[in-house]
Amino acid sequence: MTFRNRLFNAYYWVLSIFYGLTAALCALFPGRGLMTGAIKLYTRRMLWAMRTFAGIKIDLRGQEKLPEGAFIIAAKHHSWGDGFVMFANVPNLSFVTGDHMERFPLVGAILRKFGAIIVNSCGGPEAREALSRSAAQVAKEGRRILIYPEGHLARPGERFRYRTGVYYMSKDFDLPVVPVATNLGLFWEQTSKIKTPGTATIEFLDPIPTGLEKDEFLRRLETVVETRSQELIAMATSEPVRPSVLVPTPNEARAAEAA
Repeated sequence: MTFRNRLFNAYYWVLSIFYGLTAALCALFPGRGLMTGAIKLYTRRMLWAMRTFAGIKIDLRGQEKLPEGAFIIAAKHHSWGDGFVMFANVPNLSFVTGDHMERFPLVGAILRKFGAIIVNSCGGPEAREALSRSAAQVAKEGRRILIYPEGHLARPGERFRYRTGVYYMSKDFDLPVVPVATNLGLFWEQTSKIKTPGTATIEFLDPIPTGLEKDEFLRRLETVVETRSQELIAMATSEPVRPSVLVPTPNEARAAEAA
């Protein structure tokens, strides 16, 4: 790793631990105001560190397409970095996360206080019911909901099967869905310690209206997110646009091997 990579990684962990403890302290106070402010400051400082230490600049496009009031953001998930971009730039934001996050010390209490929507990572009818129950309160408060439909960090050029949770949230609460494409994985891939300097693009796309059938909704969402993400990757690499490659999740791979 280069010196700039080491500097960024050190800053990342020091800042994450500091703000994690700060958020845990904020969880002791009534309301979410203090915690929300701490998380906003944390994400903005992380974007500063990405730009200053790692040399990754963010070109955020399409913010004028965000509706008023409550809506759902269905984003391509290339790395930890795209979460920082969302929370630093979209106000009044909640998010969907797997229950595996509760295993980390203090994280469970922070997530519950913040109003995160925690679902069973294994999916199934119980996960959908929990998702709907938790999202109901968030939607009632007029908050925006960030969800990663694939449920996994994908490498540039790869995709996972899109899950149905985002469709049911949109249907149950009559919320439009804003797709998000990105090529950030070219510069910060998944959880890699190696960062590559350059300008990463994250783009809000035209909202998908409510009222579509499930198959049509998922087809439309996957098509616009994957097509535009591949176009952004091609623009950054000066290579031809290629379709993304479907890869199985670890659970799907084990099931296929057993079969």
